[in-house]
Amino acid sequence: MLVRWNPFNEMNSLQREINRLFSDTLMKGEGTSETPLAGRAWTPAVDIVENEKEIIVKVELPGMEQKDIDVALEDNQLTIKGERKFEKEEKGDNYIRQERVYGSFYRAFTVGTAIQHDKITASYKNGILEITLPKEEKVQPKKIEIK
Repeated sequence: MLVRWNPFNEMNSLQREINRLFSDTLMKGEGTSETPLAGRAWTPAVDIVENEKEIIVKVELPGMEQKDIDVALEDNQLTIKGERKFEKEEKGDNYIRQERVYGSFYRAFTVGTAIQHDKITASYKNGILEITLPKEEKVQPKKIEIK
């Protein structure tokens, strides 16, 4: 028995399979109440501003304690790492939805200018880590007067 080949039937079958794959991962996967996000890696949001005197890095780290955050500058590489620990679940708490992400993070940024290492400051307030990297003062060329 010969069956006439219809390419649209195969395309429809392929489309159904693609839709199924996406719906399985998106609708039943991360971001829904059916799966906890505690195991998912998180990356805190970072803003970096540069002016003529300094570079300012602001990192959103809500719910973290200062002692759980490490900042270092080595070989023109600024690294920020830490861990937001999972809050102990109390008996009787029945989560309907849990979207806050816990776990370790690591961010690294290349600093493209010379920094005054002894004048770097960092502060942590209201869940925002602010790092100020003062730039090295540029040596201005000196004009030499001929007499």
